Amino acid sequence: MNWKRRLWLATLVLAAVLGAWMALVAAMVMSTIDDAHRDAFVDLALSRWPLMALGWAAGVLGSFAFLRWASLRWLRLPARMAERVRALVADAEGSLRLPVASGQDDAELASAINELAAQREEGRKQLAARVAEASQRLQTERNRLAALVGELTEAVIVCTADGRVVLYNRRARLQCRALSDQPEVAGGADLLGIGRSIFAVFDRELIAHALERIGQRLDRGASRPTAQFVTASKAGQLLRVQVAPVLAEDEAGDAAASRLQGYVLLLENVTRAHLEGAAREAALHALATRASASLSHVRAALATGSGTDRVQQSLDELASAIRDWAEEGGRHLRQRWPLEEVLAADFLRAAARRVAAVSGREPDLQVPDDPLWLRLDSFSLIQGLSYLAQRLIDEYQIRYLRLRVQAAQGLAHLDLVWAGQALNTETAMTWGSEPIIEGGAATALTLRDIVDRHGAQWWFERDRLHNEGFFRFALPAVPALDAEAVAGEASDGQSRPEYFDFDLFAERETATALVDRPLASLVYCVFDTETTGLKPSEGDEIIQLGAVRVFNGRVLRQESFEQLVDPGRPIPPATIPIHGITPDMVAGRPRVEAVLPAFHRFAQDTVLVAHNAAFDMKFLQLLEGRTGLRFEQPVLDTLLLSAVVNPQQDSHRLEALAERFSIPVLGRHTALGDALVTAEVLVRLIPVLQAQGIHTLGQALEASRRTYFARLKY
Repeated sequence: MNWKRRLWLATLVLAAVLGAWMALVAAMVMSTIDDAHRDAFVDLALSRWPLMALGWAAGVLGSFAFLRWASLRWLRLPARMAERVRALVADAEGSLRLPVASGQDDAELASAINELAAQREEGRKQLAARVAEASQRLQTERNRLAALVGELTEAVIVCTADGRVVLYNRRARLQCRALSDQPEVAGGADLLGIGRSIFAVFDRELIAHALERIGQRLDRGASRPTAQFVTASKAGQLLRVQVAPVLAEDEAGDAAASRLQGYVLLLENVTRAHLEGAAREAALHALATRASASLSHVRAALATGSGTDRVQQSLDELASAIRDWAEEGGRHLRQRWPLEEVLAADFLRAAARRVAAVSGREPDLQVPDDPLWLRLDSFSLIQGLSYLAQRLIDEYQIRYLRLRVQAAQGLAHLDLVWAGQALNTETAMTWGSEPIIEGGAATALTLRDIVDRHGAQWWFERDRLHNEGFFRFALPAVPALDAEAVAGEASDGQSRPEYFDFDLFAERETATALVDRPLASLVYCVFDTETTGLKPSEGDEIIQLGAVRVFNGRVLRQESFEQLVDPGRPIPPATIPIHGITPDMVAGRPRVEAVLPAFHRFAQDTVLVAHNAAFDMKFLQLLEGRTGLRFEQPVLDTLLLSAVVNPQQDSHRLEALAERFSIPVLGRHTALGDALVTAEVLVRLIPVLQAQGIHTLGQALEASRRTYFARLKY
């Protein structure tokens, strides 16, 4: 029973007691007088009953005021203090402290509790230090494995035997975008995630079949069995997937004799190789057809004696077909040379350092404003540039050099520029066919070889306007789609996984109903919406959707969803200062009918979480008819959960919760920013709920339904 119910109950009891006391006093007075005076007294009391009732009511109101003051001072104050203490006890980080204000009745108590909290935190730090020291070696090995996987150029995904993702690198995320139905929405973030099922990415039957083949090979005694399959995206991309088992060792240390603990997936995009193979086969078929036709013509001419002209024509056609095939084959051979994607600015800086070391001249750099990616063999090309620079300095005493690169209609023009004595074209071209001098000795490599390996062209030009000359290399730039993928990977910063959880290997999927599972073991999708207004039933629309996953008490910031949405209606000017989204920001963005399917996949197999979730869910429910999508998973509301654990607090707004839990608020009133704050609040609320005996999802839902805010309707 809370303090308000206690207050009203106490007031009713006091009113009854006051009425009984007045009746008792009247009876005592009447017992002391005779009958005549008693009748007169009764008549007088009855004639003055409104005044007596008013006196009784005044006494009741005065008693109520006193009891309310006493309740606020001696009942509610300790209750609020108890809520804060419970939050402090459940604080995993140990950063919370009770507010202490001079003049408050609980100031001394709050100070004493803070001292105890500080002592507890010091003890926890000492214990944590000992635990960290004891587990350092294990964690180091885990980090080494994570770093190794993260730095691999191959796409790697590690899964449990049940198909839950334990670890993945950013290359894998990029590869999985090719399998997304809508890679343009939220960057294709709808499939892959820690703790999520790999079967949202690949068909279950493909992996099951691969694991079956691995099991058969294990039974035959194979030590390192693998299997592979090829799958296609809806966009036509082909991925080759190699499956390798993770085996749990038995007591004797024999991995092969024990059960499958998980598996590793290695992903490779083979679309380009497939297309190139198909092109080579088509070219070979065309060559065979043309050669067969030419030979048939030769045989016919010889048989009929039609003359040498017909034979010569057929032989010329055959020779032409062979030359075309040779040229096409040479092109494919050049493409197969191991070229790498390099940012043009990085390549120029590396080339400048090499030229300066070899020639003693530090070239100036002219870097393009926009990022430009090149596909090249940086070692050989830098070797060629330093060779040219050295010859210019040695033979023409050049004192000024500049390296520049610029995009030009699908190509990249790399220039070695100098100012000084003129160089004729014949001499420049001669340098291209002479062996490159490296360390005073001639190599087997020429500049022409380097150019041919890149499938490029090079020439010499003079800029008479600026009195400069330059060697120009016309190099293949990375195609637009590939450049987007490479740039996306580079923008992620370090390539190692931001989060992984190897403890998932120790867990197995159970038949336990979702509502009976512990809160700490669930995967959450914490989301928020920004809208044109507050009345979804009157036509207001979503203009931004943001979400982030929470797993094992960690906010997985790298697994986020953020997308602006074209509402198809004007954005009221009065709302723009709140969310900061202007009409031009949503113009041309996908409509909600295109965004919601991607978000539905992102939230699959999770518990939905929002602050004041009834508002956001109303928008999603009203969209069911337009999209055909239903969000049927359980929904937790951090507002209701806060009311469960802190019923005495005056405010349960998101800002108040963030302040209460010392959570920094960044990007307020942006969908992803609010989702991140809500996720951090959820992580802090779960231990507090557990401390109050609320351990499972079902218990949390039931407790939420009993709160006052759960009765509000939108």
